[in-house]
Amino acid sequence: MTQPHHMSKPTEAGLARFDALLEELSSELDVVKASMFGMPGIKRRSGKAFCGLYGNDMIFKLQGEDHARALSLNGAHLFEPMAGRPMKAWVQVPPEHEAQYLDLGRTAEASLET
Repeated sequence: MTQPHHMSKPTEAGLARFDALLEELSSELDVVKASMFGMPGIKRRSGKAFCGLYGNDMIFKLQGEDHARALSLNGAHLFEPMAGRPMKAWVQVPPEHEAQYLDLGRTAEASLET
């Protein structure tokens, strides 16, 4: 029998990083805070989500070379909120790469279909 999956709750440090990213992105893009997958997220005001906070890590919806580049970061991996069911477009990036969060967020938002 498999164990039930529990969502990783945001940490205080993670929430602080999330809030800082939201503030920076919202100063230049038409984005708002949202709830996605039961966690804090950032989406276009029109409704398309492109990043979120999972535990202490940020997740970003990326494509192509940007997706591959994010996955190449040490400790980054596909976002897998349910064991055995990775969300292939979403990359989970640990806080050691916080300096890249703004660029990843911009890239993720820009890659959304219009």
